[in-house]
Amino acid sequence: MPKSIPSLRTPVNVMTAGQLPRFTGPALLVVSLVLTAAVLSLVGTVHPAAVTIIGAVVFLLANFALSSSIEGRRRATDRLAAHTVTGFFILALAPLVSLIWGTLVSGLARMDFQFFAHSMRNVIGEGGGAAHAIWGTLIITGMATLFSVPIGLMAAIYLVEYGAGRRLASAIRFFVDVMTGIPSIVAGLFAYTLFSLVMGPGTKVGIAGAVALSVLMIPTVVRSTEEMLRLVPSELREASYALGVPKWRTILRVVLPTSLAGIITGVVLAIARIIGETAPLLVTAGITSSLNTNPLAEPMATLPVFVYYQYVTPGIPQDPYIARAWAGALTLILIVMLLNLAGRLIAWKFAPKPGR
Repeated sequence: MPKSIPSLRTPVNVMTAGQLPRFTGPALLVVSLVLTAAVLSLVGTVHPAAVTIIGAVVFLLANFALSSSIEGRRRATDRLAAHTVTGFFILALAPLVSLIWGTLVSGLARMDFQFFAHSMRNVIGEGGGAAHAIWGTLIITGMATLFSVPIGLMAAIYLVEYGAGRRLASAIRFFVDVMTGIPSIVAGLFAYTLFSLVMGPGTKVGIAGAVALSVLMIPTVVRSTEEMLRLVPSELREASYALGVPKWRTILRVVLPTSLAGIITGVVLAIARIIGETAPLLVTAGITSSLNTNPLAEPMATLPVFVYYQYVTPGIPQDPYIARAWAGALTLILIVMLLNLAGRLIAWKFAPKPGR
């Protein structure tokens, strides 16, 4: 039988054929949410959360079916996975955005000059500020950093450079992991007991709060610094040893400068971890209405404890106390943001530059 002559077809661009337009996803999402809201309104159970969840499910199913019919099952599955991951990312981001927005709305009204320049000494009701708490937070956190960074840095150097295969290094890692998971109130009780034995029962001073915070900060510094030191290539150490440089000088002039950016980032994260702790400072540093800059005598106010007492023990009327609590919370968030920005700037400044 004679062979059939194949029909001539118009050339097709295989790179662009069978693809959904870019606007398909957003348009389909809007249509899914609108249809879901319309159906729920007919039932009489319209709620933003229900509309969002059911609309997202409808969007995923509709997008998968449409993509399967046009692009194929493989690309449809890829789109489904990408949209699912994006949805969970937005779900995780929503509480953070809501928290920041709520704190801004409630805290900005009370953040004035008086709030940053005055304390709560002889203030009942409206007025007053959190200057004493801000200074207390900076002093106690600064002291905790001075205590924790050298100890954590030296411990990490020992674990990476000197402790390979030694039982002491394994024991240190074990106790660091245990300390990472201890409740903050346990650190506060430890510091309170220690200073009660040294300075007398019932002692509440700023340095006790710094010690409690350092107990929580040291494990984070050790772990982050250890990981950064392990990222330094062994070739750099070997090249230094080949030139006759002793080990301590190699660590000081080669290993630490190479990993300095990561170490600073870890320290900033550790500070952000402890600066908002309330329970250990309630036990160790206490609260006061006056400005106290001496960490060795008398209780010292801090922002977390200030916010706690303003919210838990408000006077009458309650509005001024609640407003001061929100303003204190916003101030604490701003301090953490400034620390992160400073840490990123320092890390960028000292990070190894290409070509060096």
